[in-house]
Amino acid sequence: MLLQLLSVLWEALSLQVVLVFLATFLLLADYKKQICPRNYPPGPTPLPFLGNILYLDFKKPQISARKLAEKYGNIFGLQTGNIRIVVVNGLHLVKEALVHQGEYFVDRPKSPVLDKVFGSLGLVFSNGLSWKHQRRFALSTLRNFGLGKRSLEERIQEESRYLKEAIEAEKGQPFDPHFQINNAVSNIICSITFGDRFDYHDSRFQKLLHLLDEALLLQGSFWTRVYDLFPSVMKHLPGPHHTLFKKWGQLKSFVKEIIEKHKKDWNPSEPRDFIDAYLSEMAKEDSASSFHEENLLHSALDLFLAGTETTSTTLRWGLLYMAIYPDIQAKVQAEIDSVIGQSRQPVMDDRDSMPYTNAVVHEIQRISNIIPLNVPRVTTKDCTLAGFHIPKDTLLLTNLTSLLFDEDEWETPNVLNPGHFLENGQFRKREAFLPFSAGKRACLGEQLARTELFIFFTALIQKFTFQAPKDVTLSREFRIGLTVSPLPYRICAFSR
Repeated sequence: MLLQLLSVLWEALSLQVVLVFLATFLLLADYKKQICPRNYPPGPTPLPFLGNILYLDFKKPQISARKLAEKYGNIFGLQTGNIRIVVVNGLHLVKEALVHQGEYFVDRPKSPVLDKVFGSLGLVFSNGLSWKHQRRFALSTLRNFGLGKRSLEERIQEESRYLKEAIEAEKGQPFDPHFQINNAVSNIICSITFGDRFDYHDSRFQKLLHLLDEALLLQGSFWTRVYDLFPSVMKHLPGPHHTLFKKWGQLKSFVKEIIEKHKKDWNPSEPRDFIDAYLSEMAKEDSASSFHEENLLHSALDLFLAGTETTSTTLRWGLLYMAIYPDIQAKVQAEIDSVIGQSRQPVMDDRDSMPYTNAVVHEIQRISNIIPLNVPRVTTKDCTLAGFHIPKDTLLLTNLTSLLFDEDEWETPNVLNPGHFLENGQFRKREAFLPFSAGKRACLGEQLARTELFIFFTALIQKFTFQAPKDVTLSREFRIGLTVSPLPYRICAFSR
């Protein structure tokens, strides 16, 4: 009798009524998910399913963050899909989150794209005990292979000579320095990680660098955000997200080939590089369970990626700014000529005697702002920040742009001004200068990056004067990928 009654009722309902009921149910369910907890940071009202995605400019996210901070304050909440996001602005709150309450914000978030590409492995996107083991081992191994030592500095000096030869071969004609700089910077981390450098005419390695550039550009695209919102749908639809996964697969294959070669001629008593040292760690009877071949693959890939992209992008901005600001370039050259001359290579010991050059390097880092919202974190437990309740598993973005372009901190934040780092002719450290982030998750390779930036930049300005091609106005416009990089440009390098 009951079955008959249900059958009659079903037949009486039209398809439109059923669809309206389902849509209403889904909207109510989504609304329930979007109800903010008590005392949550203020922010715009999220739309059903989409959240606040329409408030975000994916081409210039730092601009979106600034506008929202102006309206809602230095801490505000957003939502994309069912992901809660808190954005923190200003030196005080950024340091509070990353340093003083760092234990609550030490983990990396999970997302469908990140899980598919990186999983929970490696140095950048792992969490918990596995991350602690991998980071501790990487730091120790990098030191063993020269980090902070004269031997690594000499390796950077040698590479700067190769780079100068490659640029000199352009004979003053307009050229794009992108992949020459990429190759030079990448060779430093490659020599540590893989035990070898790659010639600038190595077509296979050049292809790999192009592959990395394309993958990083796609990683920051609108399509990856859509995939994160609707993974079960997007994985069946064509689009650039499939190209992204393919490119990361090719990059992993490159690293995997190098690991396989190492395994064949590995000598435990004579470790040549990071991969050899990792194989030795894996072979220990008492090694942590996180030391396995898949983690080796991702850790080596992370070192290659991080050790290539950030420093080379900053140097590309540096050459662009020198061509745009010839008076600043001339002052750097005058200081180089006075302290170093033309007959020897720059060394890190020169930096303290070259406050203007040091200030220019720091100012290039500040104004290029290559990771404007920092690498995301996620809360490990419920906590309170600036008096607001932040639930566990909330994604945290620390807006480094709010520090590096703070009008209360910098005299002319939107102009390249070395004076920001000078006081009475001496170099001046600035608390608001945090391009390498802060706290337990601060950049693993900060010391290496600082050494590379000073030596490569100083060696190039010592040897060349960089200028815009005739009748060309160089642009400061940028593109957003995993980092903020200058749009492709061509400059002329004239030997001094």
